[in-house]
Amino acid sequence: MRSAFVTGGYGLLGSWLCRALLDRGVRVAVLQRDEAAVTALALDGTEARCTVVRGDVRDVALIERVLGEEEVDTVFHLAAQTVVLTALHSPMSTWETNIRGTWALLEASRRHGAQRVIVASSDKAYGAHDALPYSEGHELRPRFPYDVSKACADLIARSYWHSFGLPVAVTRCANLYGGGDLNRSRLVPEAVAAAMAGRAPVIRSDGSPERDFLYVEDAAEAYLAIAGAIGRGAEGEVFNVGGGRPVAVRDLVALICDAAGAGVEPDVRGAPGEPVCEWVDCAKLGALTGWRAQVALEEGVRRTVEWYRRHPRALPQ
Repeated sequence: MRSAFVTGGYGLLGSWLCRALLDRGVRVAVLQRDEAAVTALALDGTEARCTVVRGDVRDVALIERVLGEEEVDTVFHLAAQTVVLTALHSPMSTWETNIRGTWALLEASRRHGAQRVIVASSDKAYGAHDALPYSEGHELRPRFPYDVSKACADLIARSYWHSFGLPVAVTRCANLYGGGDLNRSRLVPEAVAAAMAGRAPVIRSDGSPERDFLYVEDAAEAYLAIAGAIGRGAEGEVFNVGGGRPVAVRDLVALICDAAGAGVEPDVRGAPGEPVCEWVDCAKLGALTGWRAQVALEEGVRRTVEWYRRHPRALPQ
């Protein structure tokens, strides 16, 4: 791997993946659709080390030009509209970005002759199942706009291997957390912001729902492991990426409160309605690449809080 193109590089995972690639001596071009006042990529100094390309992931000609001019051999496609509530309110724009953006990126990669392409799906593509953990053999049963968009991207990506021989692999990641998440609608950055301000973080359920939480640097390593396995059996395959065990929401928020040292307790509102448990089986990825999550939840939370201490401008207000 000499030159990589990353879409979604300004997001949580994308910023850490860009840093990991650069630290390994890989040249990185990153796609930027909109300019933002604060981004993790800029705060960490990573943006200055990348080639920034301004444009839209749906623009096949633009993507193909960048892949050629930057002599890209590896493509990481992370760009997506990721907010579930936004997808409910604006399904068409979500599908435009998440579905059309995926086939546009894949078509440009096919025409360019990319050596490896890794496409981000999501564990939300599984929908609801009684049997847990989710394995890659579970049927995709999405019901809601965001979930459907990721399932579509998942299937379209793999069709490019079976139909055109494009060496592509798909990831289905669990809930990622870590420094650099600027989406205030998500649990971890909002809880960190509240605890560091001395406010009680709000839990809108009773705190008992269990989720699979994966520290973002572990996720970046998983993407690199999958990229390295294309040509060794990863092409055309889908891989779960998760922390390996479910964690109750209230336990995660309690850890955040402890790490922030603010002496506050979670404000549990008790709203019902969430599934009881969601987590993924990562045995397939481990068997092929040896990858497994390295950062324990307590350590990941500590690193996350410390990142926001260093970059207070990134905290939700």
